[in-house]
Amino acid sequence: MIVTVQTLLARVFVPATVVLTLAAATRPVLAAQPAVATERAASPAAGGEASLVLPDLSVVAFHGVNGRTLLMSGLVICALGFGFGVLTFTQLKNLPVHESMREVSELIYETCKTYLVTQGRFILLLWAFIAVIIAAYYGWLVPVPDKSIAVTVPIILIFSLIGIAGSYGVAWFGIRVNTFANSRTAFASLRGKPFPLHAIPLRAGMSVGMLLISVELFMMLCILLFIPGDYAGPCFIGFAIGESLGAAALRIAGGIFTKIADIGSDLMKIVFNIKEDDARNPGVIADCTGDNAGDSVGPTADGFETYGVTGVALITFILLAVANVRVQVELLVWIFVMRIMMIIASGLSYFLNDAIARGRYANVDRMNFEAPLTSLVWLTSVVSVAITYIVSYLLIPNLGDGTLWWKLSTIITCGTLAGAIIPELVKVFTSVESGHVKEIVTSSREGGASLNILSGFVAGNFSAYWLGLSIVTLMTIAYYVSLYGLGALMIAPSVFAFGLVAFGFLGMGPVTIAVDSYGPVTDNAQSIFELSIIEQLPGIKESLKRQHGFDVRFDRAKDLLEENDGAGNTFKATAKPVLIGTAVVGATTMIFSIIVLLTHELTQDVEKLSLLHPPFLLGLITGGAVIYWFTGASAQAVTTGAYRAVEFIKANIKLEGVEKASVADSKKVVEICTQYAQRGMFNIFLTVFFSTLAFAFYEPFFFIGYLISIALFGLYQAIFMANAGGAWDNAKKIVEVELKAKGTPLHAATVVGDTVGDPFKDTSSVAMNPVIKFTTLFGLLAVQLAVRLTTDAGPMMSHGLAAAFFALSLVFVWRSFYGMRIGSAS
Repeated sequence: MIVTVQTLLARVFVPATVVLTLAAATRPVLAAQPAVATERAASPAAGGEASLVLPDLSVVAFHGVNGRTLLMSGLVICALGFGFGVLTFTQLKNLPVHESMREVSELIYETCKTYLVTQGRFILLLWAFIAVIIAAYYGWLVPVPDKSIAVTVPIILIFSLIGIAGSYGVAWFGIRVNTFANSRTAFASLRGKPFPLHAIPLRAGMSVGMLLISVELFMMLCILLFIPGDYAGPCFIGFAIGESLGAAALRIAGGIFTKIADIGSDLMKIVFNIKEDDARNPGVIADCTGDNAGDSVGPTADGFETYGVTGVALITFILLAVANVRVQVELLVWIFVMRIMMIIASGLSYFLNDAIARGRYANVDRMNFEAPLTSLVWLTSVVSVAITYIVSYLLIPNLGDGTLWWKLSTIITCGTLAGAIIPELVKVFTSVESGHVKEIVTSSREGGASLNILSGFVAGNFSAYWLGLSIVTLMTIAYYVSLYGLGALMIAPSVFAFGLVAFGFLGMGPVTIAVDSYGPVTDNAQSIFELSIIEQLPGIKESLKRQHGFDVRFDRAKDLLEENDGAGNTFKATAKPVLIGTAVVGATTMIFSIIVLLTHELTQDVEKLSLLHPPFLLGLITGGAVIYWFTGASAQAVTTGAYRAVEFIKANIKLEGVEKASVADSKKVVEICTQYAQRGMFNIFLTVFFSTLAFAFYEPFFFIGYLISIALFGLYQAIFMANAGGAWDNAKKIVEVELKAKGTPLHAATVVGDTVGDPFKDTSSVAMNPVIKFTTLFGLLAVQLAVRLTTDAGPMMSHGLAAAFFALSLVFVWRSFYGMRIGSAS
């Protein structure tokens, strides 16, 4: 194994030999196992006091290696993935860049840093609300048996802070990497060759993806391996709630920030008939900051949280639904080994795809920027599927009736294929080659902004239909496979299958994050080219020739940057439904865990999970109302903030006698964006927080209906909005790049459509993912608190608290619109 690790370090990342080495070490030896209790104790008491005790992973040996020792090897893989991210970070920093471009990217980073520091304080304020509930839950409702609450509660709270720190830390890493990569990509464009414009953003994205997944898995393995089993489960819950809170805050606030800045900047093109990213526009720096706050910070924190919460949902299910301790261990070890292998699969696929792309495109003058990104996604999917079957066969060949290794692999494969199929379907509706996007351009020629917007609505609605059917089809396949043998090991095997589909969605986690991060880098690179005003520098061509040995091609560089931005737009769009779908499918597993606790392992009150139980039906209806409120509240924050930004920019923009907007004016626009992002986020978070408590305390099965409803309404609303926005965005890109029609009425129409799509795709839609998961996770604690309170103090007390919490939620609903109206503040 030492030789293998040395080989890894020598080659930067994991070669195929590690797959075989680790897999060969995982074949279980089922004979001569130590004597262990094979069945869990009787059903837990009300509230689930015995529900989340992790078994001893050492009780099952895999090829002579016990489960605990086997998973220790995963820490090595995580360290290597982290090393890949850090090494790439250093390589990007050392790439050549002109000083004028580096100065702009550093200014963008400084504004991003200021934004993140402000958000960090804000998240800690929000955490105080959550900490009260966590402390009440584990200090009063479900204290860890035989342990002092003075010890366990602080530890669980610390892990919630670690979860926040994880989401926050990887987000910070993401903006630092991207702000290195954006200026280096802009500089690389000066050579007039397309391949570096693809390779640099993708390398930056892979560094973020690999580090993100490795850090997340490392943290979860540490809880699994080093925290005592009797309170490792609560630590997982605390960790997941923390990272979910961090992601929700960064995703929602980042989405509001970026679209305020984007709209404020874009509208100046129409108002003053100036070019894209004109250096005299003080909104452009804020727009670049927003590209990172919304399109880098948000997705990075969201991906971190999605990966963790899906894992916690599966762990919770296994502990609640599987009675046999031995089977619990085998499934837990199998899931974590699969996660380790997925990191390896992504690393192998990236290096192979990079070698192929380099061979094809390194010296060409033109390339399809989407092609190597598409091949990377499909290659990773195929490699992940192959590894899933091989390692499952080596790891769990005798689980159940001896056929479950390939059945479980097939179920995961449904999710892994979704990670490749969904992006292909998204491209049908959002790519610059899409018939729907071209239809938007055509409709705009004679119909202007009105028909542009209507055509975008059509694209979004059709996309929700086809993506919905694709997700349902893959889940249906998983359901039918789960009918054969899984029922002997657990209750509700189909729900476990749905959780594994969500798990499979993330099978290409590093690559999914990489192609998503590709977009903000390409977008910023185009802006940095303009903001650097490098074309106007005296003697720049001769200077570049002397220092770097190439002849600069400014016009060619601008064309390549715009083309690449179109590919970035497309692949930003492809990642959104993957994360949204994971949230919804994964939430199914967590909701079922709540159901198991409420029904005492499906032995009581099951009839209340029916439309014949009025509270359940009312909960289904209520969830839709909350999703539509959320859509409006997040868009309202963007609308009001953008109005203030436009108001300031129009009053202060100077187009005569200056080359660049003043730094002070640019920072003022950033301040406006931050102010409205935080106001919007505060209202939204507290509405979600108090609504969750109110509905959980009102009636447990009402709350179950509510959770199911927000997942389903949120899925389709999010897909519709994300893809409509992506279609509008690339319709504008066609007009700018292919038709060369900037400054025309057609361009103005597509700019208007894009400003409508901005909060659709980058604010309201994407933020539903962490909101759904946070509500479900937090609801796991809230509903059990409610049940215990009802038992101890009677329904009048719980209903009274429900009414009080609902009244508080309405205060913040009121504030989210009436307190955020354009006329409500000077």
